[in-house]
Amino acid sequence: MSKVRVYELAKELGISSKKLIEVMQSMNIDVNNHMSTLTDDDANNVMAILTGKAAKEPSKETKQEEKQEKPPSESKVSVAAKKKGKAKEPEQTTPGRKARKMIQEEKRAAMLKAQKPKIKLEGQVTVAELAAKLDITSAQLITQLMEMGVIANVNQPLTPETVELVADDYGFEVDYKEDQLEEELLADHGEEEAQDREEVLRKPVVTVLGHVDHGKTLLLDSIRSANVISGEVGGITQHIGAYQVNVNDKRVVFLDTPGHEAFTAMRARGAQVTDIAILVVAADDGVMPQTVEAINHARAANVPVLVAINKMDKAEANPERVKQQLAEHELVPEDWGGDTIVVPVSAIKGEGLEELLEMILLLAEVSELKACPDRSARGTVIEANLDKGRGPVATVLVQDGTLHVGEPVICGSIAGKVRAMINEYGERINSAGPSTPVEILGLSDVPMAGDSFQVVSNERAARQVADKRAEKIKEASRRVQRVTLEDLFKQIQDGEVKELNLILKADVQGSVEALKDALAKLSLEEVQIKIIHTGAGAINETDIMLASASNAIVIGFNVRPDSNARKLAEKNQVDIRLYRIIYEAIEDIKAAVKGMLKPVMKEVIQGQVEVRQLFKASKLGNIAGSYVIEGKISRNSIVRVIRDGTVVHEAGSIASLKRFKDDVREVSTGYECGILLENFNDLHEGDIIEAYVMEQVAR
Repeated sequence: MSKVRVYELAKELGISSKKLIEVMQSMNIDVNNHMSTLTDDDANNVMAILTGKAAKEPSKETKQEEKQEKPPSESKVSVAAKKKGKAKEPEQTTPGRKARKMIQEEKRAAMLKAQKPKIKLEGQVTVAELAAKLDITSAQLITQLMEMGVIANVNQPLTPETVELVADDYGFEVDYKEDQLEEELLADHGEEEAQDREEVLRKPVVTVLGHVDHGKTLLLDSIRSANVISGEVGGITQHIGAYQVNVNDKRVVFLDTPGHEAFTAMRARGAQVTDIAILVVAADDGVMPQTVEAINHARAANVPVLVAINKMDKAEANPERVKQQLAEHELVPEDWGGDTIVVPVSAIKGEGLEELLEMILLLAEVSELKACPDRSARGTVIEANLDKGRGPVATVLVQDGTLHVGEPVICGSIAGKVRAMINEYGERINSAGPSTPVEILGLSDVPMAGDSFQVVSNERAARQVADKRAEKIKEASRRVQRVTLEDLFKQIQDGEVKELNLILKADVQGSVEALKDALAKLSLEEVQIKIIHTGAGAINETDIMLASASNAIVIGFNVRPDSNARKLAEKNQVDIRLYRIIYEAIEDIKAAVKGMLKPVMKEVIQGQVEVRQLFKASKLGNIAGSYVIEGKISRNSIVRVIRDGTVVHEAGSIASLKRFKDDVREVSTGYECGILLENFNDLHEGDIIEAYVMEQVAR
């Protein structure tokens, strides 16, 4: 038998990889996962024990070793005992007996499963795909996974073991087939070369968590200004949402994330990027609701917590009360006999920062964070966006190995080749080692935050695997039943919806509160209203992503979605509702719940025009020198004027539409034009004129 991987041997024996790994560990065979390789002797021994057939004849050297190891008197004693009939043969407690017992249990379980219906799955399986196969909603499956301790969103890939457990809970048996191309491609590229290479200590990656207004941002700024790596041109410029600081000639990486929300989002994608969490607690306020959330997130992610008691410069500071509150949440300080490091600091005065950084290094030292820089890189996407000039840009954290320019990578359902790498100073670099955050260019599309990436050897195969994954996600998303106001009544009747998730956005915070209060007063027996996010300002991509993940409806009051958010909403089938009067929103929701929505006039966006220059005409008013950035604008379009995401003029009409000196009926994307609006002169450069028409739609 040539070298064989664990999953191949499991397939040959007709058992799961997980069960085979347990068997081999009971036989003291060192294996880590289903991709581990076995030696000829180990594979033969496993086959012999599990099938009951004799192993292949061992080599002369092996026989010699066994001869030397065997105690000389053992065979004589046992033979003598047998002859006299006084001693029974000792009960076999060898690994072989344990292994056979485990296999018998596996076979019994298999007999019980025989009556269960089978679902066929192949390759990487996402939450949405599994939900579709089990004929349940993604929301139901996500709830089930949370009960199992797995935080996931609809596009997150699941391990085969998790898939098997969930399917079993719903009364299904999984017929899982590994995608051979994917297995070969994602087999540890460069594993054999890296096996004998030494792992080295790597930089710790730190995230700062805590309650709003407790000084997280100020603490990060103080650390950055006091400890920024010297000698770099232009200092820190914060290009990529992460930076490194020097502490006693050692480096620490800080992820500049907006608190625990991003931390949770990364965990929801199955990403484990943080080594240490700094929990910031204000000495005057103490532990607050968001502090408790942050503690729970860090604990769920199994990340060590270091507490920084901030605002020690304040007269009302009471660190002992804070320690008492921390102890109540199972974070017992060291000076109270616990193992949680607590450091008093003042971010505003820069006091205690050196000790805080030293404690980070101490925790990192205890954790023995290691990586092998000589292998092919793998890591996690921290954030990603589409840049107009550079195309898809992803900020990645290299967690193991070294990433080089020119290497092909696969990143979730996206493949590409690293065309360029940029560090936190905006400088181009050629390689990035473990615990290094970098921006990479060259991916075919924008990946999702939390996606894992790794370098592969075959660019063409990577594209094939990425395309296959993308197609599976697309297919699963077609089956996802999105909540809309139109079909809300039907979904309530079918028992699919028990609560209505809403995201509220308005032009000012006061409107948000008014809308929130009005909705809170709605008493609906059929469905519970749950407001999962509120905010002032335009509806953006983040709102749509949150709505997609939580199956929510977005309600906008006096605000509009930007073009990227609108496209994303169409792609993910997220329902956006826009209102100018609060009671209309309330009435629509009440009617939708009772299945009594009236026919509605639906607006169809024709295009968006950016005002680039204003020309004052004494007799006519302000003429907007404009550029059509999307779609088209027609002479008979209804228009609204949007300034910084807020509507400043609604249901207006066009008095004049010109190209140079000629009147025209319409102007398309990429062309300039002059626009004069009827009864509205207060135009500013940078305003967006949105053109639309109204169509009646039966509900």
